[in-house]
Amino acid sequence: MRLIERRIGLLFAAFLLCFLLVVGRAFWLQGVQGSSLASQAASQQTETITVPGLRGSLLDRRGNSLAASEDAATIYATPYQVKNPPVAAEKLARVLGLDSADVLADLTAESGFSYIAQKVSLEQAARIDRLDLEGIGELPDSRRTYPQGEMAGQVIGSVGSENQGLTGLEMGEESILSGTDGERRIVTDALGDPIRLETVQETEDGEDIQLTLDPLIQEKTERVLVEVGETYSPVGATAIVVDPRSSQVLAMANWPPVDPNDLSSASNEDLMNRATGFNYEPGSTFKAFTVAAALQEKLVTPTSSFTLAPSIQVADRTIDESHPRGTETLSVGEILAHSSNVGAVTIGLEVGSEKFDRWIKRFGFGKPTGVQFPAEEQGIVPDLDEYSGSTMGNLPLGQGLSVTPMQMVAGYTAIANGGMLKRPQLIERIGEEDVQEPKGKRVIDPDVAAEIREMLVGVLAPGGTASEVSVPGYTLAGKTGTAQVAENGTYSETKYVASFIGFAPAQNPQLLAAVIVDQPQGEIYGGSVAAPAFGQIASFALPYLGVAPE
Repeated sequence: MRLIERRIGLLFAAFLLCFLLVVGRAFWLQGVQGSSLASQAASQQTETITVPGLRGSLLDRRGNSLAASEDAATIYATPYQVKNPPVAAEKLARVLGLDSADVLADLTAESGFSYIAQKVSLEQAARIDRLDLEGIGELPDSRRTYPQGEMAGQVIGSVGSENQGLTGLEMGEESILSGTDGERRIVTDALGDPIRLETVQETEDGEDIQLTLDPLIQEKTERVLVEVGETYSPVGATAIVVDPRSSQVLAMANWPPVDPNDLSSASNEDLMNRATGFNYEPGSTFKAFTVAAALQEKLVTPTSSFTLAPSIQVADRTIDESHPRGTETLSVGEILAHSSNVGAVTIGLEVGSEKFDRWIKRFGFGKPTGVQFPAEEQGIVPDLDEYSGSTMGNLPLGQGLSVTPMQMVAGYTAIANGGMLKRPQLIERIGEEDVQEPKGKRVIDPDVAAEIREMLVGVLAPGGTASEVSVPGYTLAGKTGTAQVAENGTYSETKYVASFIGFAPAQNPQLLAAVIVDQPQGEIYGGSVAAPAFGQIASFALPYLGVAPE
């Protein structure tokens, strides 16, 4: 009997001990480790995913999309969960258009996570989802598209793999275009099936930016540059078209073109927007500013005449004409129309170095124009204390300083619009807010601007350097330029920049265009290389813009 009681007592003690252990364990799990375990359980049943905010769109002045973002997906693999990798690789490669060997390498990687493809379309992502492959998942993403292809490629720019702007306006307006990513939390049950979706942080899309570019004028300008490129095989070329009344940029084109959708073969030079990034010596197109300074200083009039020898000596430099001639008498207007080097230097010497230096800076050379484009170059202008004895034999005819095409356009716009130098405008609207039109500052009097416009008509008249260019029904005005390329401390005998800057109608300009061709082959002169391209642009744009024939 005692033995039975003893056994019962031991059994009771054993049960009591087990009970105390269970209670103690429960207390430890719930009281001491409860919050930690609850957190771990929650983490195993929740997944936080990043939801990318879409970049704002870049639009032309008509509202057409030049750059836009759309929802996309990133396909990834958890390699150790993938069953039958070769079969899975074949199926994925077929949907994604990838090499199956490359996909197989990703599926068999030793890491616990590998990307298969990024920024794939939602349609492709849905097809992959229907394959129901173990170990394959997708993450929300977005991708940038350029619906117009090569149109304004260097101007629009490009983005990187993380949707950050790398070049062009994509980079320059990053703070406006970029969106803010959001977060969502997916809660799953014990089997891993989603039961609840929670928004942790809302996404914010970037703002749209509407440009001043006109799609049809941009397209025509680019086609014209393609013809120039195919005919003269230059290193590069650019063309800018503006409305001189408002300084709005209607076209900004580059050759060779680039397609932002595929930059795999584009070099850094290809990506450069030459309109704002190309520094060059302007040559004879600069003579209009030499004449403007002399007129405004009342040192000459359009009919003032000079007897000009075949060459002129300035310090240690002898300046000749581009074409041989004898001694002749030319008016200021004829000097500009015939692009006389000796005449331009003669007028520049009348102005003098101190005043000439002030006028160069007054027209905005040596500093950025302020056009809304990143990393704008400012050219190179010597300071007055850097002038040598021969400097005034160089500057009046556009040598010894460098400019950008956009600076030249801004300067000629002041001549075309009656004397107001304005910041060129490339962006018209940000979000719902219009960008204020630049007011500008007066650099020359209206009557002086009118006199220069009249003289520039002579460039396209018989005997002028662009006499073969015309647009029926309109009077054109402009200036040719043929500048030797400076290299190794001297001027090349084989490399030139050919240019033309003009506007129409001559006395009431509503269109201004510049064409700059870097190192054309075969022909070198602005009158034969760049001026005809201006004529093609003007013959399309003037009637398109509703400018009535004169």
